[in-house]
Amino acid sequence: MGFLVTNGAVMMCSFGVAPSSLLVLPTNKVLASLPAATIMDYAPGVNILPFGMCTTPSNPAVASATAAALGVLTPMPCVPVTVAPWVPGKPTVLIGNFPALTDSSKLMCMWGGVISINFAGQVTVQL
Repeated sequence: MGFLVTNGAVMMCSFGVAPSSLLVLPTNKVLASLPAATIMDYAPGVNILPFGMCTTPSNPAVASATAAALGVLTPMPCVPVTVAPWVPGKPTVLIGNFPALTDSSKLMCMWGGVISINFAGQVTVQL
C-alpha cells in the first residue's frame, strides 16, 4: 500500500544530481491537505522541474559537452523530456477520470532517466 502523491512531493531522476519537487495544479479540485496528483501530472516545466545537472550521455547537451571535453563526461543542466504519463498509478482510485498517482509510480525521461517519488508530499492518505 502506497501513499497518495500531492503537490510538493520530492522526486529524483536516476541521471539527475539533485532532487526536484512535483508541482500539481489544483485543476482536479481534490485535496489531501494539498492538491492530489494523477498519472497525467507529467508535463515538463509545468509539473516536472529540472533535477540540477544531467549526467546521461543520451542527453544531446551532455553528449555535446562531453565531446567538446574530449570524452570526459561533462554534466549539463537537466531539462526533463517526459512524453508519457506516470505508470502504473492506482487505477481503482480516480481523480478527474485519471488514476491517482502513488509513491511507487515511475516516470520515464526521453533521455533514459527513471523519475521516482522519494516522498509523497503527505503521510496521511494511503491508497
